[in-house]
Amino acid sequence: MTAITRRHAILAATALGTAGLAGRAYAHHGWGSYDSTGVFTIEGEILVAKYENPHGEVEIMHAGKRWTCTLAPPFRMQNRGLPPEMLKPGVKAKVEGYPSRVHETEMRAERITIAGKTVELR
Repeated sequence: MTAITRRHAILAATALGTAGLAGRAYAHHGWGSYDSTGVFTIEGEILVAKYENPHGEVEIMHAGKRWTCTLAPPFRMQNRGLPPEMLKPGVKAKVEGYPSRVHETEMRAERITIAGKTVELR
């Protein structure tokens, strides 16, 4: 491989790597899309629970709508006393947080209460 070809290969690999990182950053939304002017509360049974990076998530039926609640990253939930065993379908939960300005039935959770135990997520 010549020096010019090697340099082009390095530049191409760098460009592809940078594009991959940009795509991952775009996929993970920021918190600016949530209305933090007032706390919103929903209660109901957990339909779906995800305990994974970059953050956990539960889906709860509330007032006839299926809400998606964005939780904290798994390491934070675990450290604050919310192990994966607590987030299961069928478990009743109260979630307090901020509604999305983009998606009508999405919220960023600040705290979650399950079986009388409240966990601060932020």
